[in-house]
Amino acid sequence: MESVNGTAAVSLAAADGSPAGPLQEEIWRSMSGAAAWLAHDCPSEFAFANLYLFRRVHAYRYLPGEYPCISGRAYDGTRHLLPLFDLAQLRPRQAGALLHGYDCFFPVAERTLRQLDPNAFFWWDNRDDADYRYEAELFRSFPGTALRGKRAQLKRFATHVDVRAVPYGAGWRADALAVLGGWMQEKGKARGEADEIACMEALQHAAVLRLQGFVYFVGRSPAGFVLGEQIAPQLCVIRFAKGLAQFEGVYPFMFQHVATHWKPPVRWINFEQDLGMPNFRRSKSSYVPYTLVRKYRVRPAAVGPEATTH
Repeated sequence: MESVNGTAAVSLAAADGSPAGPLQEEIWRSMSGAAAWLAHDCPSEFAFANLYLFRRVHAYRYLPGEYPCISGRAYDGTRHLLPLFDLAQLRPRQAGALLHGYDCFFPVAERTLRQLDPNAFFWWDNRDDADYRYEAELFRSFPGTALRGKRAQLKRFATHVDVRAVPYGAGWRADALAVLGGWMQEKGKARGEADEIACMEALQHAAVLRLQGFVYFVGRSPAGFVLGEQIAPQLCVIRFAKGLAQFEGVYPFMFQHVATHWKPPVRWINFEQDLGMPNFRRSKSSYVPYTLVRKYRVRPAAVGPEATTH
């Protein structure tokens, strides 16, 4: 059985597959201080909702103890520990012992690295892991030449005379699922592919997971939806954004609406990583991110990979 700190791993889901309530609060308390300190540079993984929704893809488990962690497996197969404590409090020997059976600590924010001894730890990053962070103000106006196409799409979408947005709630779940089903068909995806299962669970458990968002309609037809969460002061992460191709410009419209109507208002919006997928990279880059939030992998120097550098 997987363990660290001498204690067994704990599932993030209850027996019926729903979010494990008490565990959610425990992990949230562990993460909230770090998220507040990291502020707008907080990695998108630092939230129970993300861990729960992608627990299957990454084999996430909670490892309680003196140094609580989330164990997982990155998209490239790397076995890692997400520390729910201040990594700087560990000596290299302690870190090595904690990592027994794992490849590295991940994700570690750049600000955290400044607290580590560069002679005692190795760290490196993968471009595919980096989050895209944007200023919310950018979506409110889509300024400049680079965003001219987004402004044009937005204008075309606005020609629909009956466009409305409603805050997401259980009563709008069927409409959001209709959008998800249409999006899956447009992308040629089979049941369970892409992020369908995680998205369906997010729509089902949004309130419990502290997710918020909107469903967008053109007339009576659902055209798109967005779900996200605030993980740090002035920072929200967009977990899911689905729009139907027949409604050209729905994505710029949704992002503009979120940037304008998110409660409480935020300065920064995180679109998560692109996973190294060319279509994701093109799409997210087309909105001109303010920066890429680099997320590092860390090991004690005594066992660090020879090819890595600080």
